Amino acid sequence: MSLKDKSQKLLEEALAENPSLFLIDYKINPDNSIEVIIDGDQGVKVEDCIAISRAIEHNLDRDEEDFSLQVMSAGVSEGLKHIRQYRKNIGRKLKVKTKDETVEGELISVTNDNKVLLTWKTREPKPIGKGKVTVVKEATVAYEDIVEAKVMITF
Repeated sequence: MSLKDKSQKLLEEALAENPSLFLIDYKINPDNSIEVIIDGDQGVKVEDCIAISRAIEHNLDRDEEDFSLQVMSAGVSEGLKHIRQYRKNIGRKLKVKTKDETVEGELISVTNDNKVLLTWKTREPKPIGKGKVTVVKEATVAYEDIVEAKVMITF
């Protein structure tokens, strides 16, 4: 069994032990450096990364094949890649790009059929008379139509 197959099997077993964690990215570079990025429904603690790292590292033999291992949590600057990441970010402001448009708004919900509902306020001309009025807009976007989504950090 190759290093990739062994480490992937160990990773899957480790994630199965903690169902609140899920895989975002996994790769092995040509120099046998293994990179694992995880996220969790309640976030990821350092202890979670350590547990996943140990589950993989302690079950591989460095004498058989040399490797390095890095287990990390998904960063805020990275886009959302898994539908479970949307659920944990309900109530936060997102910037969502589809092939047709870009929408910035508060993530209100994720439906059972994997659509996200965003709302935002905008100023529009009054229907009658001069001036503008603030209106609340909303958009429902299917998960499969999302090209990129990022959490907007506001200070």
